[in-house]
Amino acid sequence: MAVSMKQQYRSEVGIISEILQIAMDCGMQGTIISSIARRANLSHYTAMEKCQKLIDFGLMELKSDKKSRSYTITEKGIKFYQEMQKFLEIAQEIKIRY
Repeated sequence: MAVSMKQQYRSEVGIISEILQIAMDCGMQGTIISSIARRANLSHYTAMEKCQKLIDFGLMELKSDKKSRSYTITEKGIKFYQEMQKFLEIAQEIKIRY
């Protein structure tokens, strides 16, 4: 069996939460997709797909200039992240798998 038994399955909620956390850590200057992919342990394609979903819902923004494209969290994204953390804490306390 090629998959390590230690490898933890992450739900989409877990992945989205991690991407938003990375975006918050990077602040208003934002970060590039390869940095998000590396820090969240995702493929480049998956990171782009998840970030696009967050952009579509107004939780992140993509800022482009001639040289680079950077992803930043929006005010709405910060509020969403904070509410999601409260939910995840409660879910953990009552042993809901997320």
